[in-house]
Amino acid sequence: MKIYNLADTDILDSNIDDANHEGFRITDIKQAIKNENRVNIFVNDKYAFSLDIAQVVDFKLKVGLLITEEQLAEYKKAGEFGKAYQRALEWVLMRPRSERELRDYLKRRTFKDEANLKKKEWEIEREIADLVAKGEDPSRLQKRKAHYAKKPRYDFADLIVERLVQRGYVDDEKFAKYYVENRFVKKGISRKRLKLELMNKGVSDEIIEKVLNGRNDEEEILKMIAKKRNKYDDEKLINYLVRQGFSYQQVQSLVLDYGKD
Repeated sequence: MKIYNLADTDILDSNIDDANHEGFRITDIKQAIKNENRVNIFVNDKYAFSLDIAQVVDFKLKVGLLITEEQLAEYKKAGEFGKAYQRALEWVLMRPRSERELRDYLKRRTFKDEANLKKKEWEIEREIADLVAKGEDPSRLQKRKAHYAKKPRYDFADLIVERLVQRGYVDDEKFAKYYVENRFVKKGISRKRLKLELMNKGVSDEIIEKVLNGRNDEEEILKMIAKKRNKYDDEKLINYLVRQGFSYQQVQSLVLDYGKD
């Protein structure tokens, strides 16, 4: 399996003998309008694919270069990987993510992309039906439909996860530390509940124990009692704290004893 890195991509052999060439020549390279970090590649005067600038450099693409049909397919695949990787990178940079969160995100994106593709095919089918009903030529739309039907479906999930973990953008331990600190800041929560939430995020028991080391439920309960005492009576405060995952006996004892000498 080829590795479609954004900076250290395997270089494809672009030295092609004109006499044995099947007729694919790069005729233009233009910066993409919507994304300044990507460029559009034209083959035989038609748009063929887009790549990140780093990929263009790594592949040593230039106007006039002859490429094979196999290379053309590889470049297209590399371009799709580049888009998927960049999208995932932007998502994980929003805040620390666990590996499981990333995999779930990639599944959702794949499902959404497939749904959008099906929607486009369905819309084209409706347009073709309308043209046929009017007695007009639907050949142009039929070619467009065939294009979407033949569009390759790629699954880059494992490669994207591997690359983001390898480069330190996704780290379960960093995520767990971030998660624990933010959950404690936003709302008091028990060690038991935190452990369960981290497990559901795919964090290993070893990492969970490491990041929760030193966390004390009693100290957390006392901080919350001090914060909530003026808002709740004893019964409501006890029920509130129990809902956060603390044991009833511990909560009851601390609430009733709070403020006593």
